[in-house]
Amino acid sequence: MKVLDSSKKNFDKLLDNLLLQRKRKVQSSSVSVTNIIKDVKKNGDKALLKYEKKFNKNSVIKPSSNQIQKSIQSLNSIVKQSIDTAYNRIYKFHSLQKFKNISYTDKFKNKLEYKYLPLESVAIYVPGSTASYPSSVLMNAIPAIVAGVKRIVMINPGYKGKQNPAVLYAAKKCKIKEIYSIGGPSAIAAVSYGTKKIKKVNKIVGPGNAYVAAAKKEVFGDVGIEGMTAGPSEVTIVCDKHSNPEWVASDLIGQAEHDDLAQCILISKDKNLLNKVKTEIFKQLKEIPRESIAKRSLQNNGILMHVNSDKKIIDIVNKIAPEHLELNVKNYKSIVSKIKNSGSICLGKYAVMAMTDYNVGSNHVLPTNGSAKYSSGISVNEFYKRISYINLSKKGIESLGPSVITLANYEGLVGHAQSVLKRIRRK
Repeated sequence: MKVLDSSKKNFDKLLDNLLLQRKRKVQSSSVSVTNIIKDVKKNGDKALLKYEKKFNKNSVIKPSSNQIQKSIQSLNSIVKQSIDTAYNRIYKFHSLQKFKNISYTDKFKNKLEYKYLPLESVAIYVPGSTASYPSSVLMNAIPAIVAGVKRIVMINPGYKGKQNPAVLYAAKKCKIKEIYSIGGPSAIAAVSYGTKKIKKVNKIVGPGNAYVAAAKKEVFGDVGIEGMTAGPSEVTIVCDKHSNPEWVASDLIGQAEHDDLAQCILISKDKNLLNKVKTEIFKQLKEIPRESIAKRSLQNNGILMHVNSDKKIIDIVNKIAPEHLELNVKNYKSIVSKIKNSGSICLGKYAVMAMTDYNVGSNHVLPTNGSAKYSSGISVNEFYKRISYINLSKKGIESLGPSVITLANYEGLVGHAQSVLKRIRRK
């Protein structure tokens, strides 16, 4: 992990360079996805199957209902119960996010309305292949369900012709009827443009690796995507002398094990704590199956920062704009109101990011790579489109029309002015 000290003259420059280097790593993959997308767009299922065999050792695009059912039956009942608990809590919190339609009638009896309509179809991307994320099924599908989306498609990489039973159970829990055992840029292309086996969708949501993120950017405009960059994953943790170094180290490792490009940053005014956490990291890495991934992530993108003031800490956090922020400090109440850029914020020593990834109820699909400066995580709002309805009265157009004519003529749009004038001119 890189070590930075805010008391050094070149601190800000070093931090900016490290953040930029990682951002370029994430974005560099965009060059390699273009040809894949073009291939699938042109050759459909044939190209899709080619890439599945190459990257996932998979030759099954659409598993049969019998395969799905058999897989689900093999799942441990305790895991099923945990998914059920998460489903109920996520559904409850997201059901509170539903928007109300607006209707307004002015003094001229002009009626203005603003209505929320669910999207007709969405594809949720659930990372997979050698890993499994049933939680990502819930986080993406439940807000769509609450919004009222009728057609929800799940794309989830298979591995050697099989999908994870927990992922399939979560999909069943969400009543997803279309399940495709595909992943990566080719899967994004398939649901964007359609193939013989897969009907295209209106929008794609869900986290993925750098290649998936690049593919989603590539197809945007032909299909909708979230208003953010979702992945690779990030956490920034602020801690103090009261923090438990063992807990903090485990939080960093928990994020690092996601992906080689995952970013883990630790900030503290206490140098002693930083050293203790570093020691704990080396010790705890040996305890996890994905040690090699977590180690590469921490070595390449991990940063330990000694920062000497709360004001500087706040400035740094807002600059990073992390996906996940943990304020593992005693005085988090005095800091949190000044944090403007973050996908989610965990407050206090017990609010660990891992809990938010599963069953607290908040969504774990969050903006990454600095996009928390201008965007938000997945919510019910992601699955609505909004339409304005305007009903003007005779009195309304006669009263407001003259000022519209003035502005239209000022802008040189005489046709606009005439279309109003013809309606208010007395015969």
